[in-house]
Amino acid sequence: MILHIDMDAFYASIEQRDDPALRGMPVVVGGAGRRGVVAAASYEARRYGIRSAMSGSKAAQLCPHAVFVSSRLEHYAEIGRQVREIFLRYTPLVQPLSLDEAFLDVTGTTRLFGSAETIGVQIKETIKQELALTASVGIAPLKFVAKIASDLNKPDGFLKVEAADIIDFLDPLPVSRLWGVGPVGNSKLSSLKLKTIGDIRRYDRSILNEKFGNWGDHLWKLANGIDPRKVVPDRTAKQISHERTFGQDITDLDMMRAVISHLCEQVARRLRRNGRYARSVALKYRRADFRTFVHSRSFPKATQSTDSVYQMAVILLSELREQHPQPIRLLGVSLGNLSDNSVHQLELFDDQDGQSSQQAIDEVVDQLSDQIGRDSVYRATSHDWVIRRRDETSGS
Repeated sequence: MILHIDMDAFYASIEQRDDPALRGMPVVVGGAGRRGVVAAASYEARRYGIRSAMSGSKAAQLCPHAVFVSSRLEHYAEIGRQVREIFLRYTPLVQPLSLDEAFLDVTGTTRLFGSAETIGVQIKETIKQELALTASVGIAPLKFVAKIASDLNKPDGFLKVEAADIIDFLDPLPVSRLWGVGPVGNSKLSSLKLKTIGDIRRYDRSILNEKFGNWGDHLWKLANGIDPRKVVPDRTAKQISHERTFGQDITDLDMMRAVISHLCEQVARRLRRNGRYARSVALKYRRADFRTFVHSRSFPKATQSTDSVYQMAVILLSELREQHPQPIRLLGVSLGNLSDNSVHQLELFDDQDGQSSQQAIDEVVDQLSDQIGRDSVYRATSHDWVIRRRDETSGS
């Protein structure tokens, strides 16, 4: 069985825990100042429509009496490590999605700790007793079902879905609950009168495949309770990937490069955090008609460098744009053929100074990102996308 555990309003809950005067108040982490951005919002603030990545000015308009507190990313990261340590007491198979969210496969440890349900209850209670925080837990045989289950009863939620109940559980839910279905996808499915997951399950698979390609087939499989994806820790994963679906299709090549830059920063940072090296990079490219294409290329030698990943990904993007110049709705970058170490064989014309400079840049960016937040420090090549994403989220 798989557990999906999601800490409730993690950053804001830590601030409310550390300062009792903030409890019950609409707390906004970050966002202060004219160009501030909301890093997190308490549930009291969310009732006013405040969300992460929203501009601080927008948040203040929605809730004038909100309490803004400065982000303490290093402190949150330390609490996140404590949460992770609790997870690891029950299973080594922990796949973190972020500081406050992870999948756990407890199939092999139920003899030690009891049923998956017992383990989920114990983890929730341990987090509450040791850290004075709450978490929501979803339990199911499939990853995506466990994630949906953890989302339904937040905060402090707990829901288990048995294998025999998966279809009955999924059928009445809106299609937006499925991974990869955003506003555009929701609209496309709605045009076919597909409003619930059950509607997709009962729809003709071949027609979905014909209309949407691999994406349509993927949705049909999920709707029918088919999801072979395993819980894989980053340290043993065969690939590390990150992708972004756009609210509006993108046609501008410069914006695409900015998105690629941002994605490369994310995957390369995870690569370095786990002490691994990549020998190949792949670019995932989904057109507005939902047709999906993937191109990959190997590096001359294994790398951890954000710049090396970005330069290769841009080449792949150029090739895909030439073949498929239509508007696109998703881009993804994945690193593959991972290893735990890299033996660098010196070549006659190796640019050692250039490599050292890029390594130094990566180290500084990683350190600053851990301290003040992921989107607070980024490469200039990512700027257009980071700003666009903030503007879309704030509604400006």
